[in-house]
Amino acid sequence: MLAIKAVNLTKVYGESKAVDKVSLSIKEGEIYGFLGPNGAGKSTTIKMLVTLILPTSGDAQIVGKSIVNQADDVRLEIGVALQEAALDMSQKGIDFLRLQAHLYGLRGGAVESRLAELIKIVDIGDAIYKPIKSYSGGMKRRLDLAAALVHNPKILFLDEPTTGLDPTSRVKVWEEVRRLNKDLGITIFLTTQYLEEADQLADRIGIIDGGKLVVEGTPSELKKKVGKDLIVVRANKMTDKALDSLRKLNGITKVEAHGSEITLSTLQGSAVISSVAIEMERLKIPIQQLTLRETTLDDVFLEYTGNRLDDKEKNK
Repeated sequence: MLAIKAVNLTKVYGESKAVDKVSLSIKEGEIYGFLGPNGAGKSTTIKMLVTLILPTSGDAQIVGKSIVNQADDVRLEIGVALQEAALDMSQKGIDFLRLQAHLYGLRGGAVESRLAELIKIVDIGDAIYKPIKSYSGGMKRRLDLAAALVHNPKILFLDEPTTGLDPTSRVKVWEEVRRLNKDLGITIFLTTQYLEEADQLADRIGIIDGGKLVVEGTPSELKKKVGKDLIVVRANKMTDKALDSLRKLNGITKVEAHGSEITLSTLQGSAVISSVAIEMERLKIPIQQLTLRETTLDDVFLEYTGNRLDDKEKNK
């Protein structure tokens, strides 16, 4: 059974389509990474899937329940941890989780039994009995994860769960996400601005741009679509004629220009890079930088959106 199946999910604001006929099929037990530049429709898609807003057209089934006609039922099946954790700083961690349990209808012994399970999941030690205002950023994230799990959801939506965290705290959240998926079998829909995070955690990745799902696949599949190796050339005054000459070199499968940076896709980078240098010299175009590296998700993002994710995030 599919955990999530969206068909032609669309959201229109005035004359602008924030999301344009997005269709998704996500299996139970899968970690699905959802990437997109700022303003691409990523957040709007998530808000529709978790029933915060209604689609203009289209629908999605969450474990077989419609987000349009069965929104209340859907909410019982999902846990949601958004970018800004809704935490009461004056509360103790354990009291916050107890309140969440009551809000989901748990009573009496069922509450304490569930809290005992959540304390193991959240893994922040005795801090669970201390005020939330004393928590580090990573501890707050893990507490928010525990709150999203209080009612044993089948699907967990994590919207940029490690934004603003230091590298150590980020890795701890990664470990938590893996454990929730592996040990509890929870399907996870993850958005992130960190491509390394998506590469490390996601079984499959979808990239949205301009409201449309532009590409989808496993991290390795997406990288192969761009090329096994990338030769990156930085040079000023590149002409269309020069780009055409590079495209004709043996072993080059694709040439893309992004400002002063030219990326050449190839299956045999070490054998081709010298040919690129010789051709640039023949064309009398000074090279500022010439590097050879394996394809990354950042290259995939650049290929399908025209921008690097880091550049987009800096311009928010």
